[in-house]
Amino acid sequence: MKIWHILVKEIMHRWRSFALGLFAVTVAIGSLTGALTLLKVHDLQTQKILTEKEQETKKKMEILKDEMRKATLKLSFNLLILPKQQSIRDLHMKGYPSEYMPEEYATRLADSGIITVRHFLPSLQQRIKWPEKKRTITLVGTRGEVPNLHKDPRKPLVQPVPQGTIVLGYGLHHSLGLEVGNKVKLLGKEFTVHKCYEERGSKDDFTAWIHLRQAQELLDKEGLINAILALECLCQGVENLLGKVRKEIEQILPGTQVIEKGTKALARAESRIKVGQEAKAAVERERRHRTQMRSEREFFAAVLVPLVIVTCAVWVGLLAFNNVRDRKAEIGIQRAMGFRARQIMFLFLSKYLIMGLLGGVLGIFVGLGFGRWLGLTLEGDIKEIVAAGELFNPGLFLLALIIAPVLTVISAYLPTMVAIRQDPAEALREK
Repeated sequence: MKIWHILVKEIMHRWRSFALGLFAVTVAIGSLTGALTLLKVHDLQTQKILTEKEQETKKKMEILKDEMRKATLKLSFNLLILPKQQSIRDLHMKGYPSEYMPEEYATRLADSGIITVRHFLPSLQQRIKWPEKKRTITLVGTRGEVPNLHKDPRKPLVQPVPQGTIVLGYGLHHSLGLEVGNKVKLLGKEFTVHKCYEERGSKDDFTAWIHLRQAQELLDKEGLINAILALECLCQGVENLLGKVRKEIEQILPGTQVIEKGTKALARAESRIKVGQEAKAAVERERRHRTQMRSEREFFAAVLVPLVIVTCAVWVGLLAFNNVRDRKAEIGIQRAMGFRARQIMFLFLSKYLIMGLLGGVLGIFVGLGFGRWLGLTLEGDIKEIVAAGELFNPGLFLLALIIAPVLTVISAYLPTMVAIRQDPAEALREK
């Protein structure tokens, strides 16, 4: 009878022992595969959670960015650049600056490459008497915004006043009965009414705007201005922004000072930025939490899996010793019939090799199933991202098919050596 026939009959005759060994190998490989599968499910869920949170944060940041842009536009000009010697007390009392600086300061600032400020509007303001209408008004001369050549062009916050025209506040055009297109004289010079503003409830209601060049001529202030209006760029953040702006502007324009307006709007902008920062921080906290969870599961698997594998290996070894004891007489007969030691070794180890291969295959699928089930239990219903095909790892399959037979053969090696060293005469005498 050939050795393979003997091997098959041995497995069939002692199928309970073979089944117990097969179960032990399946548990060992299943624990390894299940632990790795659970970690894979955790990684997939982590990727899903972080992707969703990052997308949610991205949408939130886009909304916040749009709100920031709108809030910035509502702020209009929120910085006032004045000559250094200008008294803030006098400014509030008179309602306009009384000191002057060169008009070219506005161009110098726009061309400097400053990134914390944009939209520069030079102006010349003065409280005057309007002799032709017997009124006291605030006259403002402006030429329109100075473009930032180093930045992308932006729509101006205010439209320039064309030369030869005048823009009137509500209190002036309403009380004087003036409309767009009417001709008026101011300090002996004729202007056409270009625009009439709605009521604002501020000094603007009694303000008239003309082109800067004509205001300089009428006020005898050629080449001079007394204020530059500007807008802080909130895209740079609001934390200590005013300090940065003041430092940069003072370096570019010596002998000037910066006053900030619209602090309530800036506070709202700051709160929006903090909301965006908190959204990003939430993603990072979730990432750290998931990383910590994975580390804990890795530690648990690193302790449990080796313990299970060693226990199963000892179990297989005990089954092998029991098998040798039960077959002592059979081994003696085989040796008496001429079976060599290597044939006996082959007969024993082949059985455990087959046990390891079958147990390895079963352990892979059992581990995949158990790991997936446990992952779904711990992570929630995420079946769409943990399909069995996605969790199956060819490399792990090959590793299991190597580890399982090696485990069983090593466990059975010592009992096999005991079997082949038995004296056939002694075995038969005991029989």
